[in-house]
Amino acid sequence: MTQGRLRITEIFYSLQGEARTVGLPTVFVRLTGCPLRCQYCDTRYAFQGGEAMDIAAVLEQVSRYDTRYVCVTGGEPLSQAACTDLLQALCDVGYDVSLETSGALDVSNIDARVSKVMDLKTPASGEQQRNLFENIDFLSINDQVKFVICDRNDYQWAKEIIIRYELVNCCEVLMSPSFGQLEAKVLAEWVLEDRLPVRFQLQQHKLLWQDEPGR
Repeated sequence: MTQGRLRITEIFYSLQGEARTVGLPTVFVRLTGCPLRCQYCDTRYAFQGGEAMDIAAVLEQVSRYDTRYVCVTGGEPLSQAACTDLLQALCDVGYDVSLETSGALDVSNIDARVSKVMDLKTPASGEQQRNLFENIDFLSINDQVKFVICDRNDYQWAKEIIIRYELVNCCEVLMSPSFGQLEAKVLAEWVLEDRLPVRFQLQQHKLLWQDEPGR
């Protein structure tokens, strides 16, 4: 499906900075708009503006880069209804597609070929109340749940959620420190102390380029 229009903030080529395909050259399609306002957000420039593009034009621009990996991100990409059509179209032409979503919007109709990276919002994010926990029912081993940890309370909360929803039995679980708010070594030591079955990660793109847009 190549019909439908989206508002696009940017399409760029970089290294994937986190999740399962970390380090791999990837094309990022950043959709405009987000209903959340997380206190640590690093893409506020994507809240508004952008360029209206149809799906065929997005596919053409993505095809200029010689890579199999495409990440659809935001903002919150699912805040635009045509996002699901874009994801399907990318899969149909053979890309390995991932979706970065907050977990605040319904993921039940996402193409099964897409790897969903769902960011459950911790208390310190300021958007904990937006979590749609019913989304967990639609996760598979192809998907990942991410927790961005700001402090010890966030860590304890995330650990309880992992246990309550038995997340490690349905998907991969990621945990990362909020950049500039929690020392990475501290979080790593908490994970080891509790023998928590999660993948500890750092945001590689921030270590390389800080918060430079288009990176």
